Amino acid sequence: MAALQLEKQRGRYAALAIAAVVIVVGIPLWWKTTETYRAWLPFSDISELDTLQLQLSVDIEVVFSRGTLTPEQQKKVPLSHVSEKEHHIDEADLSLHMLSESSCGSVVVYVIPESSTLLPEDVKVYVGQRRTALLRSPPFKSSWSLKEVLSSLDVKVEQVVSTMSFNHQDIVAALSDRVRMTKVTKESMADSMRAIKSSPGYEITFSLLNPDPKSHSLHWDIEGAVQSCIQPLLNKLAPIANFSVDSQILYYAVLGVNPRFDNSVSAYALSADSLSHVINPVEARLGSNAASSNPVLNFLLYVPDAHHSPLFIRDHSKREVPSNAFHSPRWGGIMVYNVNEMYGPEAERPVDININMAKVMGVFLAQLRLMLGVQHTHPPPGFVLQSPGSAGLADWELDRLLWSRSVENIATASTTITSLAQLLDQIGNIVINDNIAQQVSSAVTSLQSAVVELEAGNLAFALQYSREAILASERAFFDPSLLHLLYFPDDQKFAIYIPLFLPMCVPIVLSLLKIMSEAKQKRAEKQAKSD
Repeated sequence: MAALQLEKQRGRYAALAIAAVVIVVGIPLWWKTTETYRAWLPFSDISELDTLQLQLSVDIEVVFSRGTLTPEQQKKVPLSHVSEKEHHIDEADLSLHMLSESSCGSVVVYVIPESSTLLPEDVKVYVGQRRTALLRSPPFKSSWSLKEVLSSLDVKVEQVVSTMSFNHQDIVAALSDRVRMTKVTKESMADSMRAIKSSPGYEITFSLLNPDPKSHSLHWDIEGAVQSCIQPLLNKLAPIANFSVDSQILYYAVLGVNPRFDNSVSAYALSADSLSHVINPVEARLGSNAASSNPVLNFLLYVPDAHHSPLFIRDHSKREVPSNAFHSPRWGGIMVYNVNEMYGPEAERPVDININMAKVMGVFLAQLRLMLGVQHTHPPPGFVLQSPGSAGLADWELDRLLWSRSVENIATASTTITSLAQLLDQIGNIVINDNIAQQVSSAVTSLQSAVVELEAGNLAFALQYSREAILASERAFFDPSLLHLLYFPDDQKFAIYIPLFLPMCVPIVLSLLKIMSEAKQKRAEKQAKSD
């Protein structure tokens, strides 16, 4: 009897020991080894991005030329330097640029006397290729103080800054993905929708479409044309993104629509309504660069076959488009190049044709500017804007683009990081490894630095930090490790763990219940004896 009691006592201790080991050691160990690893993220800093306030500052330098101010007024200028030089208007922009090297994002306004012959009489402001502008001063009274003189220039200087730097419409259009488009002009909205979204790099493809190689043997110096016409623009845009350019010739590539013959002009015509049907069939022949994830800008030169020449593009008003080209927002452009006048009907086929690349690249360059976000500038009356020349882009036009891209990058990166933080906060199964946490922290830090640099007017540094922010945010958002446990519902967990734990837990639970029952029985017997 005593041996039986000792054996039962030993069984109870064994069951209690096993249960204690399972509860104290097994369950915490299982919980720790199977929990989802989630590195720390700066959620407090990320939540502040929703209420981010951007303050953009532009450094403006106003320089008064000799004869603009009276000697008494000039003495009141804190810092002044008089330099006498005589220039023609074409030389003035370069000379003033050399006189005062302006930093990226800044504007220098040179005020010249009202009677100056440097500008034509009807020109009030001349904006050059650099970051300088010539402003014809309004009549000043000799009794005016310096403050009154500057106040009389406020309106014109503000117009110059809006033309050469940025304005409210440009910034709101850049923030179109984050703010309601209530006070944006149709033109600014159209420019924003036409331009391709900000990206670390772009692929530019020039394609020559020859639907009739039996009739036309086409020759184009695309390499030389790119070097002389496109590369200067891409060099100036190097701070914004990396560009790669390639070209190809596609034979027997036809348009997706049949042009209609117009008897009144003895030519074929493409209406504006049919242009939307041209791109898809042609795009299928273009191919894609699978090795790169950068957006692609396509520029197509189409030479009509002999049976559909000449071919002209018409706008919605049924008038011929002077450039004989059109563009598709965020995709590229197509130009129709007629060659029927270059040879007679008795010419031997195929006819060798050298394409005028200067004419073609002039059209493609204008389309490329639109695709990259170089918006149309409509200056106030009395303003004259100098052509950007061979560079394809004036310095102040580059600054306008940098302002828009910096703001757009900040908006895009903050949206990406905020969306990622909300996703990670709502779904606890997603693994957050150290690499993702590092990318998120880097993006938040770069965003904060970009905002500070914008407030200080340091455009170059603001763009650099905004690019770092958008790169880090996209690397974190599209990290493959985030998808490992994203679609792992709770019922699958039960299906995995129940067959493992149920056979082990049933004997332990039954033993504990038996021990509790025996303990209650003993307690009841003791109470009965005491009674």
